[in-house]
Amino acid sequence: MKSLSHAVLGIFLSCSLFAAENPAGTGPSFKGPIGLQMYSLRFYSPTNLLGKLDKVQEYGLKTIEGASPARGMSMEEFFKELAKRGIKLVSTGADYAQLKSNPDAVVEQSKILGVKYVMCAWIPHDKGKFSEKNAREAIDVFNKAGAKFKEAGIVFTYHCHGYEFQPFGDGTLFDLIVKETNPDSVSFELDVFWAQQGGADPAKLLEKHGSRFKLMHVKDLKKGAAKNSTGGGPDEDSVPVGQGEVDWKAVLKAAEKAHVEHYFIEDEAKEAADQIPKTLRYLESLRW
Repeated sequence: MKSLSHAVLGIFLSCSLFAAENPAGTGPSFKGPIGLQMYSLRFYSPTNLLGKLDKVQEYGLKTIEGASPARGMSMEEFFKELAKRGIKLVSTGADYAQLKSNPDAVVEQSKILGVKYVMCAWIPHDKGKFSEKNAREAIDVFNKAGAKFKEAGIVFTYHCHGYEFQPFGDGTLFDLIVKETNPDSVSFELDVFWAQQGGADPAKLLEKHGSRFKLMHVKDLKKGAAKNSTGGGPDEDSVPVGQGEVDWKAVLKAAEKAHVEHYFIEDEAKEAADQIPKTLRYLESLRW
């Protein structure tokens, strides 16, 4: 009995040591690197950027996507507050209209922010009617902007939003966008929630398009949630990772094989601030 107790204690201590030595959100199988998409904290202290950064630090995360200086805050102050908490901004968003009308300005702003990645998360279209015409315009915009980002040493990505997975030819409109954009200067961010909600299989997308996916939004879809091709859905359909319908072992194994470079937890629920620790613990415990 004594030897059994010692064995159990040994396992506990080794697991505790493993957890202590690994970054938040990573574990025996999932290695990251993982950060937080700041949109997740829009309901948490909405106007207090420093409060949100404190929360990121509390989670133990070191990288973020989608933050910028608060009103009245200089860029120097912004970077100082990030450094104070050991946080680095690695990715930022880009508005489609600006990418289309003045990509040089978007590139310059991204250079000022010092990011490695830029993502565009929406292609304008009539609600529920994303078309081949919309896709082909986006292909042109992304190819032109992507070339400018590449020159600046920044990885440009398009973040799928669900409406692109409508049938087209022998695939989907998303497949068309991937096929017709330049692989040297246009990459993609897989939002697992929106892919799943739009009727796609996230793991199979990763298997099909491989290294075109550089980034991932780690976000789960509530079991039984309604599927649609609008790119929209109820906030409450966003649940802690591991509690929804996504097959995370399959997705993360495929992501590892595709060499996804960075992952960001994104949670759109009003309770996201409380759900994120549950997501982190799940990822830390995941094995395959």
